Amino acid sequence: MKTLSLKLDDAVFDETEKVLEQMKISRNRYINEALDFFNKVQKRKLLAETLAAESKLVGVDSMEVLKEFDQLEENEW
Repeated sequence: MKTLSLKLDDAVFDETEKVLEQMKISRNRYINEALDFFNKVQKRKLLAETLAAESKLVGVDSMEVLKEFDQLEENEW
């Protein structure tokens, strides 16, 4: 396990302390779970952005293929 020092905004710290008091878990556990959750959300966001960019690239190629098929069909008639 890594040791970490961080600075929190006073409002974030105060709100966290209120939540911790109600949840009855350690600050360390809470921060670990929060970062784990946030990492998962960010990974999904990054994946969605990558898929959107790749989909756009494939979309251009797909349109070119469709145009070629249209030309082939027109030439057959």
